[in-house]
This record gives sequence, structure tokens and C-alpha cells, in this order.
Amino acid sequence: MSEQHVPGGAPHEAPSTQELLDVAQEAAAAGAAVLARRATLSQEDVTGGADNKTSDNDWVTAFDREAEDAVRAVITRHRPHDVITGEEHGTTAPDSPSGYRWSIDPLDGTTNFIRNIVYFATSVAVAAPDGSWVAGVVDAPALRRVYWATRGGGAWLLDAASGNPEPRRLTGPPEGHRGRILASGFSYDAGVRAEQAATLPQLMDGLADLRRLGSAALDLCLVADGTHDCYGERGLNEHDWSAGALVAEEAGCWVRRPNLRSPLDGGPSDAERLEAWTCAGALEDATRFPL
Repeated sequence: MSEQHVPGGAPHEAPSTQELLDVAQEAAAAGAAVLARRATLSQEDVTGGADNKTSDNDWVTAFDREAEDAVRAVITRHRPHDVITGEEHGTTAPDSPSGYRWSIDPLDGTTNFIRNIVYFATSVAVAAPDGSWVAGVVDAPALRRVYWATRGGGAWLLDAASGNPEPRRLTGPPEGHRGRILASGFSYDAGVRAEQAATLPQLMDGLADLRRLGSAALDLCLVADGTHDCYGERGLNEHDWSAGALVAEEAGCWVRRPNLRSPLDGGPSDAERLEAWTCAGALEDATRFPL
């Protein structure tokens, strides 16, 4: 392997894509194992240590924090010189960074999790020193599905609930699909939510129906596996889409990631984030969403 030189830091051996994927899968599985305990708990058990972040619907629970701790422990054990940015614990950087950075959403779909709606997951992705996303995993324990992708290596789904022990390569929405479905989401901010509702007729033009499942990571993966035909949402954070967008892209979908400041540079302001769209679908849907 070649060495990766980082300005101001010591050289590090560049990992293979498979090595990064192995870490991402193990880390996502560790987070998902925490979330899997939800099946045996009441809603009161789950909300006992919960707090609101920005609104009555924007929750963080003890499970969010514990799952992120589990994900970080795996990454740090295997990749101690990598930077980690996570939803709950922010950014941690070693003294001698390798140039690789991990983006973690330990519990995407917290409201679903609290209410025991099965669409929640742990999302883990890693970016190379040039900023490109090279591996991503979305592990949904209640669905018993694990989605993953590597740059240039395709997108895959292991669906344990189907009884098939072999992973299936994903190829995006089928052409000529009848009754096409749009997936989206709505902001916790009432003003932005009203604007989003006003744009629905334009977004829905030529489509049959709308789904709002409450997990951006899974929405992107469901475009990749052909369940949704397209997806678009304003106001996401990087950790919401980092893994799912790579899965959709490697499944052959058209994908638009928001052009936002990196968390390493202070991240986007709320205003910047709320204006930016994350989108995926067939190429024919590329003009459906506002620029």
C-alpha cells in the first residue's frame, strides 16, 4: 500500500476500500445492535432519557448517544488516526490525522424509534482525503436489512428478513415503473415546512403518490433498491445522507448532494442547510427538484 501524507501530520498507510468497508460494516452493526433493543422496550422506557433539540418533534435519546459511542469505539479501535464527525458528539480529531473522515448518524429516524415504527437505522460513511465518499453502510435492525456501497464497487443489500443469505446488487428504480412514488421529508421549522408543502404540487407532477418515512438514510437506500422512484428533501445534515447517497449513486441513480461547508470548517449555518436539497432518482427526475 502507498502512504498517505497529511499536511502537519505523520504519514499513514492508505487503506484499501475493502478495509474501510469492513470497518464501516462492523461499526454500523455495533450501533444497530444498540438500536435492536428497542423491540423489547415500551415507549416510556425509550423516552425516559430523551431530550428535545430544536422542537417537540426533534428528539435525542440515550440510545442515540449509546449507539454513537458504540460506532466510535469500533472506528477508533481500527482507525485511531481518522477524524470522526457524529450527530451527537460532534467532531473528534487525533493529533496526527490520516486524512480520512467518518460521518456518523447513530440513529437516523429517532421519532420512528421512539414510537416503534420500523424505519430507523445506523448510518456510517467514510470520506477519503480528497473529500470523496468511499464507503457507506446503513444498518436497519428492525427491518433486518443492511445496505452498503463502495466507490466504484456497486451498491448492495443483505435482506435477512427475506430468508436469502446472499447480498443482492442494487440497480435503482426500474424503467417504465407505473404508479411512481416520491419520497420526501419535512422540516421541524414551521416556516420551512409551510414552504415545503407549497412546493409539493410541482414535485408531484407526473407521479402517483408520496411517502414520508422519517429516515433520510433509508429513503435514499429505498431509491437504490427500487422501492421509491425518487427522493428529495431540504435541510439535511451531512450525517443524514453521507452513506445513503453513496448507496443510491452506486446503484446507478442520479444523486445530488448539498454543497455545504464541511463540519471541519464549522459546518453550514442553519440557513444554509435549510435551503439545500438532497435528491436521488432516475435521470428523468433531475429537473424535478429546485436548484
